[in-house]
Parts: sequence; C-alpha cells; structure tokens
Amino acid sequence: CIFFLAKEGDRCSLDAIKPELYTPIRVPFDKGLGQNFRQEPGTGVNLSRFDESELSEEGIGDIFPLVVRTETVPKVSDLHDGCAPADEVPLNAPLPDWVHAQTTHATLEKKEDEFVVKVVKQIIYVDGVRYELQEIYGIENVDWCGDGHGNDSGKECVVCLSEPRDTTVLPCRHMVNSLITCKY
Repeated sequence: CIFFLAKEGDRCSLDAIKPELYTPIRVPFDKGLGQNFRQEPGTGVNLSRFDESELSEEGIGDIFPLVVRTETVPKVSDLHDGCAPADEVPLNAPLPDWVHAQTTHATLEKKEDEFVVKVVKQIIYVDGVRYELQEIYGIENVDWCGDGHGNDSGKECVVCLSEPRDTTVLPCRHMVNSLITCKY
C-alpha cells in the first residue's frame, strides 16, 4: 500500500490527509521473495501537486510525506471465522490481528531536479502488536558472514575499543562487549 501525506491511527491504520491529491493504492504481489515494484507508465504521482515543504517534513503532527506498507495475505483456509482476505480490508481500516505488516515512514528530499526517499522509521505489526524498529548503533560495520571479505573496522566494543562487541545496550542501543557491560 502506498500513501502520500498519511497519519497512523489505531492498530496501524493509515489515513490519507489529502486524498484528493493522491488516492492511496494497494498493489498485489504473488507469493515469493525478490520481487520489484514497477508502476505502470502514466500512473505515477505528480509531486508538483504537493507543497514541497510537506514532502520533506519528518512526521510533523504524526503526518509522514510517504508511507509504504506491505501486508500478508493468508490463505483463505487460514482466515478466522468470517474474516475478509487482507486485500479486501479497506486501506484506512485498523489492521486485523491476523494481518502481519511492515510500514515504512519516509520523507522526500529534493536533490537538484529529483526527489530522493529518506526512511524515517519502520514499524512491524505482528499478531495485533505494533513494534517500532530501532537502529543499533555500530551494527552497520559488522561482517556477519565471517567470510573475511567484510570491513573489519568497527567490530570492537565502543567502550574499551579492543574486545569484540557482542551485546546491545538498551535503551541507548550501542553495541559493546558483554564483559564491559558487567563491569559498569
């Protein structure tokens, strides 16, 4: 589902603030990984219809310039009694507990003559519970595959700068060595 100028409501519902400028749409995909979204020619969004400042503001009044939500569509046999499939749930309706979704809230920044998407936050909705994803500081430099081809810099604890990091500290979300966290 794609929304412009949308506000999140109860149970991850999304309300378009200016539906007259752009009607939110839902695009179905077949089951599977590695799929790309390609819009039909001539069906794009005319961003000149929006005020440029509205497109670049980060969640002012909980309104985000661009919101993209992916939803699950369970098999009909998996649905609870009397529930409609996810693709029949109205776009602005609260999500039922049986729909799992990931919502990406973003802004659009103008760089020269084009707009670039900047992700502000992501939300996961699973079994009726909303989780906001958080950045873990320092995780971006870790070579998780261990194949020796990754960047070795940044693998050490942010406190002692010598031991490998293996623990995330909450609420600050920094990665440190577990021995360091025990000492402090």
